[in-house]
Amino acid sequence: MFENNYQDIELTCSDCNSTFVFSAEEQEFYAEKGFASPKRCPACRANRKKQRNSSRKRYPAKCSKCGCDTTVPFRPREDKEIYCTDCYAAMKAQQQEQEQAPVVETEETLVQQEQ
Repeated sequence: MFENNYQDIELTCSDCNSTFVFSAEEQEFYAEKGFASPKRCPACRANRKKQRNSSRKRYPAKCSKCGCDTTVPFRPREDKEIYCTDCYAAMKAQQQEQEQAPVVETEETLVQQEQ
């Protein structure tokens, strides 16, 4: 799991100057994604994200699945389906379950592969 032998390190937050631990697991995740080391502590990152999201304009819409009123951070289009937070989360969870489900080969699929 730890190919590069990452170790927990302490970093200083650029916003509040407090120190925080950048764990070995986080370092590995950041490296896999190609991200630079964080400059802000988790609390300051959360505050910054909250400020950024609260200032974003939201548009009213109706969920295509359950019909409830919701808002989205983009202008809805007639040709695109829109989902509320609950329906979207349920769909993503179902999609992930399907992707992680083991492939079971049956006699029928083996015959199709041979043809």
